[in-house]
Amino acid sequence: MRILLSNDDGYQAPGIVALAQALSAFADVDVVAPEHNNSAKSNALTLHAPLYVHRAGEHVRYVNGTPADCVHIALTGLLDYRPDVVISGINNGANMGDDTIYSGTVGAAMEGYLFGVPGIAFSLTDKGWAHLDDAAAVAAAFVRTLAPAIEAHRRASEDAPHDAAHPGPWLLNVNIPSLPRSAIRGFKVARLGRRHAAEPVITQVNPRGETMYWIGAAGPAKDDAEGTDFHATRQGYVSITPLQIDLTDHARLAYWGQTAAALSATHRADAASAPPVSASVEARPW
Repeated sequence: MRILLSNDDGYQAPGIVALAQALSAFADVDVVAPEHNNSAKSNALTLHAPLYVHRAGEHVRYVNGTPADCVHIALTGLLDYRPDVVISGINNGANMGDDTIYSGTVGAAMEGYLFGVPGIAFSLTDKGWAHLDDAAAVAAAFVRTLAPAIEAHRRASEDAPHDAAHPGPWLLNVNIPSLPRSAIRGFKVARLGRRHAAEPVITQVNPRGETMYWIGAAGPAKDDAEGTDFHATRQGYVSITPLQIDLTDHARLAYWGQTAAALSATHRADAASAPPVSASVEARPW
């Protein structure tokens, strides 16, 4: 198995180091990760500044960019092969519920998914790297168990890359409880929960008298009922949440279709009765 491994905590973070070591026991692993911590960068790509890639080892590179930059560069020219799976993590802290929208860990795995490669994002539920070796072992066993599915996807992609019937890649968000491996009860497929709004912004004054603003901490769980990722991990299970990219609100398409029809009728009536528009355009001072 050929694995592209990235993260958002930086290439020297304990989580990616432990995971790379665990995965290397049965797979070929190339690390392409941010030079520094890039938490909460989501799917951001760097478009208005150059990106540089440096080596930190035979199979380790770091980039002065975001997690998505790292995977994007790797898949579009840096690597001379197409990886079988893109793995991101292990993150220092949970990525559950609304966290997935902001998460650079999820963003890295999602970038692979957007390129047609299966993606998996791994996170530890608590910050501080407690029981990290256990989490890395659990994550590696998870990937190894998925090897047949990963291989099947690779073969299907090679045989029929443009076949509409091809099921396409999958994207998994996995949260591992910060527990000894023996205390983890198993795995549960779970939907994303929800959080309350974030805590208030924190303001401080710097030595020059200027006001600084710090984004407040994430709010507590709002929807942590049975069936959610919050509930599963709290019960000692590894939560597995399949993700998708389609943000369309399908349930309201019909309503907004009626609204669009009404707007179109009003537009046509207004356009028919409006006076001709002058061809001259007044210069603006800016």
